[in-house]
Amino acid sequence: LGLLLLGLVGASAWTAWDSAQHARLRIAHQINGVEQTLSTETTYPLTQPVLEDIKGLSGAECLLVEPDGRRIATFSEQPDGLPIASIERGEASLGSRTLLAGRAYLCRGVILRAPHKNAGATLYVLYPESQLEEAVWQAIRPSLIVGLFGGLVAVGLMLEASWRLVRRIRDLERRTSLIAGGDFSPMPMPPRNDELRDLARSVNEMAEKLVKYQEAVGRSERARLLGQVSSGLAHQLRNAVTGAKLAVQLHEQSCSGGDHEALDVALRQLARMSADLERFFDLGKNGMHRVPCSLTELVDEAVSLLQPQCNHAHVKLVWKRPEVEVTIAGDRGQLAHMILNVLGNAVEAASPGGEVEVRLQKTEGSAAIEIFDTGRGPASEVASRLFEPFVTGKPEGIGLGLVVARQVAEAHGGGIRWFREKDRTCFRIEVGSVDTPSGRGSREIAVGTSSAG
Repeated sequence: LGLLLLGLVGASAWTAWDSAQHARLRIAHQINGVEQTLSTETTYPLTQPVLEDIKGLSGAECLLVEPDGRRIATFSEQPDGLPIASIERGEASLGSRTLLAGRAYLCRGVILRAPHKNAGATLYVLYPESQLEEAVWQAIRPSLIVGLFGGLVAVGLMLEASWRLVRRIRDLERRTSLIAGGDFSPMPMPPRNDELRDLARSVNEMAEKLVKYQEAVGRSERARLLGQVSSGLAHQLRNAVTGAKLAVQLHEQSCSGGDHEALDVALRQLARMSADLERFFDLGKNGMHRVPCSLTELVDEAVSLLQPQCNHAHVKLVWKRPEVEVTIAGDRGQLAHMILNVLGNAVEAASPGGEVEVRLQKTEGSAAIEIFDTGRGPASEVASRLFEPFVTGKPEGIGLGLVVARQVAEAHGGGIRWFREKDRTCFRIEVGSVDTPSGRGSREIAVGTSSAG
């Protein structure tokens, strides 16, 4: 703003100075013209009426001094300090300053030469200094007015622009203060497409990333807590399961006429529970033992293990074994627990009379397991948070199974997600590092809705 005002003042001053110079030059040419007219006119002599007419036309006083000292003037006072008539004709000059009855004049003098009627006389033209100053003021006044008005307008515009700019910057400052306080809601975008709009967009992007970072930190913290809690809980439960399993085995040995099939089922369920607890015990540990694992065999085992539960719940379980066996490099125990967990959830969600279908397919560099069930799907209040710790839609659930399944899938270079397709819920598990051993024939296992216990 200071530079702008300085430029306006400088431009106005230069324009005023230039206008003053032009005004002075115009007056000088005017006096010179009067002088030339009077000194070159040879048809009539310079008399009192002629000089009076010249005064009325030009505004300049005239004085003619004859060689014999006689004077003809348009004024009655005696001028002080008349200059020597040394100014040549045609020279644009205002002359020297002289006083006449207390008034200042700019005086020029020229000696008249033949064939002038007043040859030998000296002609003086005295222009009032006040008229010169008035002419100069009239010349510079527009420049000063325009400069002053333009300066005020420029100051007003700059103050308005500065106020708008400062207001927008303060909005950004308040928004960043809210972000620092934990409020990551996006700020409204400014209407003007300028640098501040780009800055506001960057602030919103930063807030969005901070939200994601906060969620990631929260998930990491919950996972760490989950690992600590589940490890301790699994350790205690594993000891209890081991004791129950030992008791059932001893009971089976001591009761030769008992129901061995029911005891076998109980032992298998205890073995499953023990395996599950082992997986929870390993939750939070970084290391895993990677070996070639046949996903086809792992799905076979999970389907076989869940057959009694499907028979009891009247759920049809369909498993179409792929023609080409799918093998990956991974931790067999973790993969088995993941498949069994997700498949078991699907059996529970299908409800009596429902159906669960398992598909295994090899994709580019990875494998995918899709588990469909005809249940109603997750409740709306937990649908978006299924893979968070302690989030479950089952009254008796604790919300850890899918968390562990996601960690296992991610540890094997993949992930897990769910979606609804044709009134069925599908959980799709993807894992990486696919090997392609020799193929096997396909088979289908269908556990129907029999009434067997």
